[in-house]
This record gives sequence, structure tokens and C-alpha cells, in this order.
Amino acid sequence: MAFSERQKLPIGVQTFTDIREDDYYYVDKTPLLHRLIDEGKYYFLSRPRRFGKSLLLDTLRCLFEGREELFDGLYIQDKWDWQQTHPVIRLSFADGVVHNREALDVRIRDQLLIQRERLGLTEPRPSDIPGEFSALIREAHQHFGERVVVLIDEYDKPILDNILDAERARELREGLKNLYSVLKDADPHLRFVLLTGVSKFSKVSLFSGLNNLNDITLDAPYATICGYTDADIDRVFAPELPGLDRTHIQSWYNGYRWGGQEVTAVYNPFDVLLLFQKRQFGAYWFESATPTFLIDLLKQRGVFTPQLDRLQAKAQLLGRFDVDDITTEGLLFQTGYLTIKAVEEPLVGYQLYTLGFPNQEVESSLNELLLPALGLRDSELQRHQLGLIDVLRQHDLAGLEAHLKALYAGLPHDWYRNNPIAQYEGHYASVFYSHFAALGVGVSVEDASHHGRVDMAVEAFGHRYLFEFKVVEQLPEGRALAQIKARGYADKYKNQGQPIRLVGVEFSLEQRQIVGFEVETLASAGSA
Repeated sequence: MAFSERQKLPIGVQTFTDIREDDYYYVDKTPLLHRLIDEGKYYFLSRPRRFGKSLLLDTLRCLFEGREELFDGLYIQDKWDWQQTHPVIRLSFADGVVHNREALDVRIRDQLLIQRERLGLTEPRPSDIPGEFSALIREAHQHFGERVVVLIDEYDKPILDNILDAERARELREGLKNLYSVLKDADPHLRFVLLTGVSKFSKVSLFSGLNNLNDITLDAPYATICGYTDADIDRVFAPELPGLDRTHIQSWYNGYRWGGQEVTAVYNPFDVLLLFQKRQFGAYWFESATPTFLIDLLKQRGVFTPQLDRLQAKAQLLGRFDVDDITTEGLLFQTGYLTIKAVEEPLVGYQLYTLGFPNQEVESSLNELLLPALGLRDSELQRHQLGLIDVLRQHDLAGLEAHLKALYAGLPHDWYRNNPIAQYEGHYASVFYSHFAALGVGVSVEDASHHGRVDMAVEAFGHRYLFEFKVVEQLPEGRALAQIKARGYADKYKNQGQPIRLVGVEFSLEQRQIVGFEVETLASAGSA
């Protein structure tokens, strides 16, 4: 297949035919698809939104329909039997929003009818939805003489769109369960099945006996089945890289990992494609559709924001998601706001995941969105952020102290009285951390707990800041600065060629303010 010298960026393009016929860039995923088809029959894959799930399904559709010309030059071209084709039924719940069972049933029946017409089958006989779906699969097998491929995109979206209304979400869950339950008994007529979505609802609640679905969400061989790797960026998109800082591309957008540290991390395609088009860094994925229910839930649960970058969860928690049982860790992981940083196996059969932000885009954007939940007024956010950037750029330590005291003084009195977040330990550290993290500067949490202390390192404008936090009512003895010096937190930074600022910050719960602010500057080895 011949391409023009400069290929087009497939922003929002989810149709494999368009990508292959209209000179779009394409990252070849067919080695993984070949393995997937060769090794099994029933699959489930969870990935966050805008990760290329729809394109993946459309590629499978074209493959099973025998569209050989579209695979010219790809890995699978000489490894597939193009003479054997299969009828494909593809359903999707990606478009629009349904708010009740009646609307969902209309949507399902409409899609079943469209698939029936596309396959050239006769009009369906009046029946219920399971009967219509079952008949469609059976008649497609009989008509074409080959088993059927079923591909379902965004299988869970009707539930997620209504997740804050538990009764309505349960009603829609039952409607989808009514549809998916058909797949088990249709086994003699099926060649391949793949369901994709954002969340992993329990098999008991949604799939009604379809216990043969192989969940490949965290399987190492398929960790890169969606998204772009560093190697893809350097090889496929090499013409787009000149003029962009490669290190910044990696720190801002790379880092999604579905497995342990040995698994290759990937980029969200939506992010890097828009970066290449616009030629400037932005929170493109985060701003495209961050769900309000996520922020509401974090606010209700009084999340300790410095801990978001080091949450731990059992494997079962990451896979448990249902209308009446949504864990914070599972929600943040499945929606893409946290990713796997490390995997431990302290006991046989017991896996413990350490979660954290995938990259600076997500860390900065999520913390900025959480600042109002921590008490900072929306109308004041920009002024506070610009003020912090100014004092950091000038390395003005007296100005930093004044800025932070003004920040805490600006938290409304009514907010303290009415907001449960103000009552939990670590609230002051959360405000502090999220205020810095929202800027997009380098922030790392050295030690975090719910006992009122958190150590934090910030790299900004060529200087390194090491903070020790203390609540004086909880730890009246000692000074914060003395503690950071005693623990030797600066030692590992002394050979990095940057001035190091040690900052001890002491809070008072009674005064709701910073009551102690001490600074000491260390000249790093090799710094001016």
C-alpha cells in the first residue's frame, strides 16, 4: 500500500478502512491480534476511554471479513487464511446516553436490526431481546456456513453514564445482562467474542453465567494491545518529533501500565496525536471528558491527595466494580487516573499492586480539579497558581511563605464548618501537595500517611525544594526543619547540580494556618 511522504494523524478516526486507505499513520497491532485469535475464543478487555478500543474492534472485523488488501505490509498478512471469512456482529454503546431501561431496549433492538440488514438476513420474527440476539447469531451461522464473530464496544457505558443513580444503574445493568446472557448458549455458533469497556463489572452481576470470558486486561502479553509505546513514537511517528522535546513527551504522556514493572508502558493515542497536531503540550485526554461522578466520589470520601501516587490494592479490588460496590482504587485505576507502578506477591496467589499517576498530565490535571474540593474557590484558583509560579521562578522564599499563608487564610470559614474533608487528618498536606502538583512541576511524595505528616520534593525552575510538614497539636516537640535535616532527605539530591531548599512547614489545627515556616539553603555539588 503506497503512502504519501507525510501521513495524516488519525485523530478521532476509529475505522480501520479509513486509516489504511487514506494515508493515516497506523501502529501495527496485528501481531497481538494474531496471538489473541490463535490462543482463545472468548475475551474481555478493559481500557480507559480514548485508548483505541473501537479501532481495535474494527481491525478485528476487517480481519474476519477477509479484507486482505487493508493488511498489505502488516505482520499478519502472510499468516492469515484470507479464503476463510466469518460473519461479524458488532454492537456498540459508545454513542449517546440512555437514561432508562426502555431507551436501552430500543437502542439494542435498533442495533440488532442494523446488523441483520448488513448481513442480508430476513426480517426478524417478533421476540424478546435475548430471542432476537440468539436468532441473529444462529441465522448468520446458517446463512454464511461459518461461525459468527461477536464484537461489543463500550459494553458498560449505559451503566457508567448513570452510576450516581444506583436504582437506574441497576435497571440498566439488568437490561445489558439480558443481552449478554445469550452468548453462553450460543457457543456452537460462535468463532470469536470480544467485549471491551472501561470498567470490569463482576461476572455474577452482569454476565449471568458467561464464566468462560478470559479477562486479558492485566495479561502481560497484551499490555500494549491498545496505546502507543516509546518504540512506536520513535519509529512510526518520527516525522512528527522535530521541534518537540522528547523527554517532555515521555514525562507528560507516557506511563500507562497494565502489569508489573517488566511490562512496557504506553501512551494514550489521543494525547500524542493532538500534541503532534497542535505542537504544544496540553491536558488533551483529561480535558476531553473527565466524569463529574469521579470528582464527586473523591470529594465524598475525603481523599488524601498525596497518597494518590502510592495507593496499594489487592488484585481483587482492582477488578471489583459494581453499582453497589465501587472502591476508590478500582475506580481510579479502571478510568485511567492511576496506573500500576509495581506488583508484589507476598504470599502465593496473593498479588498486591502499588498504584500511582501515569504521568504529569494526569497528576497535574486531577489535582487542579480537586482543589475546589479542598476548599480553594474556583474564582481564586488562577490567581493562586500564577502567584506560586511567580515566587518559584524568582526563587523568592519570603514570597513563598507569604503566598502559602495567604492561600490557607483564603479558605472560607463556612467551608471548614460544612465540609467533611476539613475534618480528616492530612487535609493541610493535601491542599499543599495539590496546589503544587496542579502546576505540572515535578512533585514527588517521599513519605505519606494519615497521621498528619508528609514529606514532599518539588523540582521547579532549576531548584529543588524539600518540604517537611508538621501539625503542631499532634507533634508539639521538635521543629519541622530539624526533622528534615535529621532524616537526611537532601543527601540523594546533593550531586544533581541544583540548589536545594529545605523547608519546614508547621500547621496549627486550631488557628487553621501555617504557624511555622523555616528555610535553609544547601549548595548542591556542582551548582553555582
